[in-house]
Amino acid sequence: MTSNRSRRVVPLPAGPGQESVWDYPRPPRVEQVSKRVVVRFGGAVIADTTDAVRVLETSHPPVFYVPRGAFVDGSLRPAAGTTFCEFKGEASYLDVVSGGAVAPSAGWFYATPRKGFTELRDMIALYPGRMDSCEVGGEVVQAQDGDFYGGWITSEIVGPFKGAPGTWGW
Repeated sequence: MTSNRSRRVVPLPAGPGQESVWDYPRPPRVEQVSKRVVVRFGGAVIADTTDAVRVLETSHPPVFYVPRGAFVDGSLRPAAGTTFCEFKGEASYLDVVSGGAVAPSAGWFYATPRKGFTELRDMIALYPGRMDSCEVGGEVVQAQDGDFYGGWITSEIVGPFKGAPGTWGW
């Protein structure tokens, strides 16, 4: 990433088969995912699906949402707290539990998503950095820096990505 004193961000060039997060829309867009998504936590697979969606928003790695029904029974439990997204609405949080391990508030969902985001109903997003691993199409994803947005970074996307220290003003 390069930027000048006016904090102008210069997107990295996308190579063949890649996409730039700087070409993603604002407001965000929900997109079906055709690749298999697998989540491991506590030494076990807790979710495995080909019915995920991802949310694409300018400067952010995609956030993947997995159908609630794809999770192993008992691996999600309500957690305290909510947050608000100007686009999607109020998010409620979930602890992720497996094999004696607990990741507090590591997942979230929108019980009544706003218009334009109804595909997120009954879908769960996870912070990939709090799981043992998250995979998309067999590739283990990297967690987005900063652990605020919950983005999933694969080799198919290029940044720079918002979330790391010094990126809040973008």
